[in-house]
Amino acid sequence: MFPGATASRTDAAYVVVGAPLDVSTSFRPGTRFGPERIRRFARPFDDYDRRTDLRFSDCSVHDHGDVRAWDDAPEYLAWLAGELRDVVADDAVPLVLGGEHTVTAAGVEAVDPDVFVCLDAHLDLREAYDGNEYSHATVTRRVLEAHADVDVEEAIILGARTGSPEEWERAEEGDVTAVAPEDVSDFDLESHLDGRSAYLSVDVDAADPGFAPGTGTPEPFGLDPREMRDVVRTVAPQAAGFDVVEVNDRDDGQAASLAAKIAREFVFSHAGAAE
Repeated sequence: MFPGATASRTDAAYVVVGAPLDVSTSFRPGTRFGPERIRRFARPFDDYDRRTDLRFSDCSVHDHGDVRAWDDAPEYLAWLAGELRDVVADDAVPLVLGGEHTVTAAGVEAVDPDVFVCLDAHLDLREAYDGNEYSHATVTRRVLEAHADVDVEEAIILGARTGSPEEWERAEEGDVTAVAPEDVSDFDLESHLDGRSAYLSVDVDAADPGFAPGTGTPEPFGLDPREMRDVVRTVAPQAAGFDVVEVNDRDDGQAASLAAKIAREFVFSHAGAAE
């Protein structure tokens, strides 16, 4: 159980859902261990948050446990989206712990936001990767594609510093805003959101790998944790869903600790804004 997630499902304002998908990682696998690792490295954190004057255990968080993954990504995403739609139908905010970044597509489908905000080293705008349309390298492209019930107006990718020529070309289109790491601190995210509903996805590889080495495709010259925290604080009040993804077991807990802290920061910022 995520520490402090003591609310019952019926009383929950936030529901933690583990999504340990680990089928398309192209360098270092291990995201199947991400959800439980994030929970474990959240244990040392104090329940009280001085900035918001809130206790995590008073924020009505419930831990649903993990939605067991299997090797058919499209089928798994459909099942996961159904589980997350149940959370939304109960007027709760889903907090997804990945798992590879592919699981974000299910979260966005369940929440149906106006804007997709993503902290990520990679554009993830490929049409397919190694012939696979449902890959961690294609998730933002999948999110932007029109679905029967989901129509995301814009993807805002913060911290992007790598992509194929075709991805950078796609990022020039009007429904994508890509912000380089060195420009994130000066980007007026709140004005850009303009009150629109959001889904926030945090790929832990947005951080410089010196801060979070335990991830599948580490990319140097990234963000520092405070910059990521500030993005979370800005987006959370307008967000109807959240995930943190791409944590694996290839470090001493740095990536999981950062992911756990970011998840808590989202809850404190969202709950604090509602008071």
